[in-house]
Amino acid sequence: MKKVLFFVLLSLFFNSCSDTSLKKLPILGEREPIEKTVNGKVIIDTLYQTIPPFTYFNQDSILISDKDFDNKIYVTDFFFTSCNTICPIMHRNMLNVYNKYKGDQKVKFLSHTIDIKYDLPSRLKKYATKLGIEGNQWEFVHGSRDSIFNIAAKSYLVAAYEDNTDPQGLVHQGWFILVDTKKQIRGAYDGTKEDQVKQLMLDMDILLKEEFGDAK
Repeated sequence: MKKVLFFVLLSLFFNSCSDTSLKKLPILGEREPIEKTVNGKVIIDTLYQTIPPFTYFNQDSILISDKDFDNKIYVTDFFFTSCNTICPIMHRNMLNVYNKYKGDQKVKFLSHTIDIKYDLPSRLKKYATKLGIEGNQWEFVHGSRDSIFNIAAKSYLVAAYEDNTDPQGLVHQGWFILVDTKKQIRGAYDGTKEDQVKQLMLDMDILLKEEFGDAK
């Protein structure tokens, strides 16, 4: 199952980034046809997968929810503060994205810790401070085991799980997921690769123009 998630996202990434001249990004994830009546006529429309409601405590021990991301685009990922493999690379690259859009109220960032036992809000605060993050544009969040692992696999299509065979006991993929104002997935990018992170920023500009009529 975990391998399936990886290859599904890998194919979605290349589909979303194959043409940098796109004026509108694709909508990724599951979809299903639905019937709608418009002007008395029955038509077939598409219902796209969306991110479900959520609540977490952020690095300031404040309870936040999906409502805090209403009318914004955001980039999300999964990590843990003691990760000594891909996380430092991911968040060094994410910091470049954050700095480009810092202060833009239409853009947010959401990083979920998968270390439920140790990454309490106080520890997330130290981590955020070390990165130089202030305010709430970039939220580092802690939630229950099920809430984090379920939203990773079922909603963002990212593998994140406990693994007793791993030296650190936790495994996750390094994807940055781009989400629009309707809570739909619009792109997936390998956060450890600079070229894909650059593509993320290009796509964020496209999405900002689509959603708000402007770009950074």
